[in-house]
Amino acid sequence: MTGRVVCPGFVDIHTHSDLTLLSDPRALSKVHQGVTTEVVGNCGLGVAPPGTDIEGLRGAVSYLDLDPSVGWPWRDLAGYLDAVDAAWPGVNVAALVGHLPLHAAVCGLTDRPASTVDLDRMTGLLGDALDAGAVGLSTGLVYAPLPFVREEELVALARVTASRNKVFAWHIRNYDDDLIDSAAQAVRVARETGCRTQISHLQAVGPRNWGGVRHVLDLVDAALADGFDVGVDVYPYLHGNAPLAQLLPAWAQDGGQAAWMPTLRDPVVRDRVRTQWTDRESRWDEITISWTAGPAPAPELGRTVADLAAERGTTGSEVVLDILAELGMGVMMTAGGRSETDLLTVLAHPASVVASDGLALDPNGVTGAGLPHPRSYGTFPRYLTRYGRDDLADAVRRCTSAPAARVGLTDRGVLRPGAPADVVVFDPATLTDTATFTAPHRFAAGIDLVLVNGVSTVDGGRHTGARAGKVERRH
Repeated sequence: MTGRVVCPGFVDIHTHSDLTLLSDPRALSKVHQGVTTEVVGNCGLGVAPPGTDIEGLRGAVSYLDLDPSVGWPWRDLAGYLDAVDAAWPGVNVAALVGHLPLHAAVCGLTDRPASTVDLDRMTGLLGDALDAGAVGLSTGLVYAPLPFVREEELVALARVTASRNKVFAWHIRNYDDDLIDSAAQAVRVARETGCRTQISHLQAVGPRNWGGVRHVLDLVDAALADGFDVGVDVYPYLHGNAPLAQLLPAWAQDGGQAAWMPTLRDPVVRDRVRTQWTDRESRWDEITISWTAGPAPAPELGRTVADLAAERGTTGSEVVLDILAELGMGVMMTAGGRSETDLLTVLAHPASVVASDGLALDPNGVTGAGLPHPRSYGTFPRYLTRYGRDDLADAVRRCTSAPAARVGLTDRGVLRPGAPADVVVFDPATLTDTATFTAPHRFAAGIDLVLVNGVSTVDGGRHTGARAGKVERRH
């Protein structure tokens, strides 16, 4: 066998596999594309600590919750890591502490500012989770109730994270009209606290905001020049993936989905939401329904909101409000409106690394439903073949040692004596992502061999059945 590339296993630092790894620990969609380490708990959407309202939290983080049969027996992050360990995962797993369960455990799911006492409890819970082995903290300031938090809460949590020399990953408040101000908040907190900071999936949504990533990268460069550790990550696609409810204004999501779903049938509430969605009416063709909860595919699956509106003789806003009133958080979308020039700008920046923002899925299992974003199956082959060919060594670095270093996993993503043997062998002539938006459940091609901790896990494009991953507890 000649003409192959041997490199470290890919380290995916931005994933949402928190629960899918318990549904099917083999991590098939990830390990088949060369991923050997997953970092879960991103966008603030972790699963620990669950607090007392477990059902409310499951609704709030339903993005992660594709298999209803997976129970939540843990009561803290250490218990969650124990559950992953007991499942014998097929890849290595590290966890960030999700801001949403942390905040909800103390303040609930409503618009209630954290008091001094609340912040003391929250920072104590965060410290416990970091000391239990989490590699950092994440926030997701578009996911209710996190849009309601004040900057003082973010600063307090960042100080605790910095005190352990761990990373704070940000799904910032806004990636469209308020992109620059939202990124500036993350950088401002980094400067105030000295916390190592990661701006997640940097992008600018909507043509009028294209070019905004350059201004964000200027903020990053200025922070780096002043000695602050700020980085970014990005996936190599021009569409995102999120709960459809992310489009709702924050006020319309107050109290959790059990509270807000019924209100979306109220004409007064609907009129208020429509008023805030005025600029979306010409852009509903960018939103496609990709997954819905339930045993049978919904008639909306794979259709754009614009198509559904034309078919039903109504507006896109009415279609979305009807779907959310019926399904709440149980419906996902893929969303366009991004620029390839922006993508190339972010990919070229020295502080940028590659991450999927996807999930470990089983195409033949319960997590193989719907039309999920193809990044869950093809991120790293797509990046290496479409964007990394001119400097393959640097491209591999952005998929391996560089992201590992961002989250403190300095013995992953490298090939050196004494390091765990996470290895990928691929054929650059045949490497390709085969997953598409209309046929997403397809494994990547050209991956000849994947070793996880020295154990052959993919060989000749076939999964061996091995589950040799380890849970990374970093103290």
